[in-house]
Amino acid sequence: MSFLKKLFGKKEKESLDQGLQKTKEGFLSKISKAIVGKSTVDEEVLDNLEEALVSADVGVDTTVRIINRIEERVARDKYLNTSELNRMLQEEIQDILVDAPNGSNYTFDSELPAKPYIILVVGVNGVGKTTTIGKLAHNFKKAGKSVLLGAADTFRAAAVDQLTIWSERVGVPIIKQAMGSDPAAVAFDTAQSAVSRQCDVVLIDTAGRLHNKIHLMDELNKIKRVIQKVIPDAPHEVLLVLDGSTGQNALEQAKHFTAATDVTAMAVTKLDGTAKGGVVLAIADQFKIPVKFIGVGEKAEDLLIFDKHEFVDSLFSLENKQD
Repeated sequence: MSFLKKLFGKKEKESLDQGLQKTKEGFLSKISKAIVGKSTVDEEVLDNLEEALVSADVGVDTTVRIINRIEERVARDKYLNTSELNRMLQEEIQDILVDAPNGSNYTFDSELPAKPYIILVVGVNGVGKTTTIGKLAHNFKKAGKSVLLGAADTFRAAAVDQLTIWSERVGVPIIKQAMGSDPAAVAFDTAQSAVSRQCDVVLIDTAGRLHNKIHLMDELNKIKRVIQKVIPDAPHEVLLVLDGSTGQNALEQAKHFTAATDVTAMAVTKLDGTAKGGVVLAIADQFKIPVKFIGVGEKAEDLLIFDKHEFVDSLFSLENKQD
């Protein structure tokens, strides 16, 4: 538990509680309605609970999996009251959330498994991808790491400009070329520069086009190949950024990107402005890929390293824990 205490201090926990407020208000009120006036968990309670989970954007497949597990436990334990249902639901949700494999389960402060540690960031335009990169750069730098940005989304001038603004704001160097340049060439230059500068962390932005999956796949594979000419075991992480406020649409984007490239982790943004935070469960369950970061506010510190125990605790806790 020492790792969790270090990861989630009072400030981080408050950010998480406040950022999930809209999701948990809707989620818990629906669950409360599902069990109101009931003393035992019967078929009607389970039907109502199923409806509550689906409407919280947990997704049909994931909801069915949770309900089936609870049904099995109810059948086994025979008599269960509705207060026990909350605890059971928390346990089942926690089980669905995927843990990061050993070696990639890091905090901003921890020593990374490779140097330079290359993170290739993918996702469609508008999900908060460039902002997430800027926030990651801020948090890694704050933790004492040297950071380099690579602007390989050369398809949009705005993407390069936005990343440049973040590099200036955070005070980290950026490698970029003119709009329309070969993204792989930018990635190659970034990898070479990272080695020569002995950087700790490298964050490479990529184009967020989904109109042609084959083209996307080819482009990402080319970027990977050129990076590997400089650093053979890179990229060490392919981070998919998804907008939590889009609910089930985020699942569709995840399908496209996991088909196009080997996504190893996910970041879910904009959870503070939506009641659709349940989509985090659907994403983790359907793709068996760990959610590594969640965005719960505008400030750079509101990009949190995801911890499933703290997430579920906040989801089931309506009061803001402020002393």
